[in-house]
Amino acid sequence: MKPFSNSKDIINIIIETPQGGRNKFAYDPATDFFKLRKVLPLGMTFPLDFGFIPGTQGEDGDPLDAMVMMERGTYPGCLVECRIIGIIEAEQKEKGKPSERNDRIIAIPEVTCTPVMVKHIKDIDKNFLRHLFTFFEQYNMLEHKKFSLLGLKGPQSALKTIRKYSV
Repeated sequence: MKPFSNSKDIINIIIETPQGGRNKFAYDPATDFFKLRKVLPLGMTFPLDFGFIPGTQGEDGDPLDAMVMMERGTYPGCLVECRIIGIIEAEQKEKGKPSERNDRIIAIPEVTCTPVMVKHIKDIDKNFLRHLFTFFEQYNMLEHKKFSLLGLKGPQSALKTIRKYSV
């Protein structure tokens, strides 16, 4: 599957892990199923739907990570056509290994029943972004990795990254 839908501005995102849950799923290309990869500790849940952009390959060898801001979570394997609103540029570092870029694309669904007020990452509430960064720090700490925020950029930078890593 290609990263871009029928429009050059609409991106396909495959959801692996729904928002609000503790179960982390990951697509396994060898079996063509979504596997339960881990369970978060009590009190910790995924703040957004997490998934990947098919037809891309990031520096870590996996498809680019993506998060979808929507009213309700979906389910593993769901294809959501999205408009990109920005990118969280980040690095992850595991002890004894070099740091690795692991950016997260942020998107909103093309299909929604509520008015779309968010068109750019700068439209997202700063407190929500702070909670999101805290989630990534804690999530990475559970895997003995350090998460470092490098920057926030808008939709054009995110689309440029997607095009760069399209395979």
